[in-house]
Amino acid sequence: MNKLELISAIKDKANISKAEAARVVQIFFDSMTDAMANGDRIEIRGLCSFYVKNYKSYAGRNPKTGKKVVIKPKKLPFFKSGKELKERVDVK
Repeated sequence: MNKLELISAIKDKANISKAEAARVVQIFFDSMTDAMANGDRIEIRGLCSFYVKNYKSYAGRNPKTGKKVVIKPKKLPFFKSGKELKERVDVK
């Protein structure tokens, strides 16, 4: 499902206009992005959680040349699925 399909599903289920559904989705994504940019954890019970993982600087290698390079510290977003989501996806 992509963003347009999500907007369409919300429009149909909530019986609202496409513009209103698009605004709801945009507010949701903007709020999540802002929270993660501030280093906050996002938890949606039963579904998933998002968090920012901090990586320290380390020595790596350029795969083409084999030269050692210093990898700068960085922060990356991570997703962890919830128990209920795992169970629902793993239907046998």
